[in-house]
Amino acid sequence: MAPRILINGARGRMGQALASSAKELGLVVTGEVDASDDLAAAVANADVIIDFSSHQATKAVLDVAIARKKAVVIGTTGHSAESKKELLALAARTPCVWAGNFSVGVNLLFALTRRAARVLGSDYDAEVVEMHHRFKKDAPSGTATRLLEIILEERKLTAAALRHGRAGITGERTAAEVGIHALRGGDVVGEHTVMFAALGERLELVHKASDRGIYARGALRAAEWVVSQPSGVYDMQDVLGLK
Repeated sequence: MAPRILINGARGRMGQALASSAKELGLVVTGEVDASDDLAAAVANADVIIDFSSHQATKAVLDVAIARKKAVVIGTTGHSAESKKELLALAARTPCVWAGNFSVGVNLLFALTRRAARVLGSDYDAEVVEMHHRFKKDAPSGTATRLLEIILEERKLTAAALRHGRAGITGERTAAEVGIHALRGGDVVGEHTVMFAALGERLELVHKASDRGIYARGALRAAEWVVSQPSGVYDMQDVLGLK
């Protein structure tokens, strides 16, 4: 049986895409709320909350989901590392899918990036480049952040290895650094490139999104999946069986 869905952040771009995609897929949306609406009251007729509102609202969404025993799908980005750690501990008290990107293609990119980082040695310099529309408020994107985490994990490096752009006389690039470059402009939905460059060859893994609907359809797929799971924090790798 298809879950009853509540969309939080319904007036935003992703909220509108979720509502449109749910209609196309024949899924039931029982409520569409935003910051000024009563989330606790609206959730009564839903099985799962999909939240694409603001990182500032995440705790309130989780509090409601836990109190009302509802599953939740979190798609907001921009949390600080400390805040995210606390929120993940809270999210584990209910069935929760938390992902920086819900695209099926991007999640395959995550898996391929892990494989490439594992196979290619430190003589392959790793760089991540992302580009989004001019309206995006946080940088780097949640997707780029996850790609960086994967590379750091496989290379056993810490966040101190990250280089957020480069300026001035930086000296020669070392093997123990990973570059991240965030571009903003126009109406770009989302583009991510993971580059492994060595002397004599370069491997690039690229994903380009042209329709925000890919994220909405992925989030709806996550919502259908998570309602039958025990309490805990999952990601799209779990939803897609890529682990």
